[in-house]
Amino acid sequence: MENNNANSQEPPKVNDSWRLVWSDEFKGDTINQENWNHQVLPAGQFNEEWQRYTDSSQNAYIENNCLVIKAIHESDSHGLDQYTSARLNTASKQSWKYGKIEARIKLPQGKGIWPAFWMLGANIDENGGDTPWPFCGEIDILELYGTNSDAVIEANLHYADNSGEHAMMGAESYELEDGIFADDFHVFGIEWDEDKISWTVNDTVFASTSITDKERSEFHNEHFILLNLAVGGTYAGRPNASTPFPQKMYVDWVRVYEKVKAL
Repeated sequence: MENNNANSQEPPKVNDSWRLVWSDEFKGDTINQENWNHQVLPAGQFNEEWQRYTDSSQNAYIENNCLVIKAIHESDSHGLDQYTSARLNTASKQSWKYGKIEARIKLPQGKGIWPAFWMLGANIDENGGDTPWPFCGEIDILELYGTNSDAVIEANLHYADNSGEHAMMGAESYELEDGIFADDFHVFGIEWDEDKISWTVNDTVFASTSITDKERSEFHNEHFILLNLAVGGTYAGRPNASTPFPQKMYVDWVRVYEKVKAL
């Protein structure tokens, strides 16, 4: 029997460099509404994805001290609007500029499956701000494209360049030496300061980029956190009969730390 009880009992990290400023350990019976919004969106809203996002407790709930985001196939057909899933964010509730942002996650697997842990600028017009994407900035802490490999996650930045056009860092990948990300929990994160953003898996840095250039000014503003599980899409490929459903993304905790200033 598969055991998805995280039960890490791992205390929030405290050391001389970082101080915990916010976390959700998902210890309650329900999702904390002071931290998370459920986005309700139709199929095809983003990236030609096939799922619609709901606020149903069937698609996002707490189980065994984990947030579970569950993608459900509602019919025998594969196509637009045949799936439901969830997209949660902390917009207008919790946002940060700089710090260490981490989550301990067990990812799903399979062709056409696209889980993500990421951030958007708090000023984005999608959530009541006045700034359209990509001018708000986007930090992709992790994306997994099941069609490509269930053992590889990618990191990226999206922003507007000096001419106002969409630009990106370019995907940087991290591959497990053994197994796939659905086998166990891993800690995914960024370390973000006024000079650069670095990406980590289990505290190993695998990518880093400068944000001192003027065209990356978006990354000196507050960003909020998102967690979602997409089905299909422009970049993820499409599920087919080989893709098992339901798909589940387990999040043990999400934590934000600030850098401790030297005396």
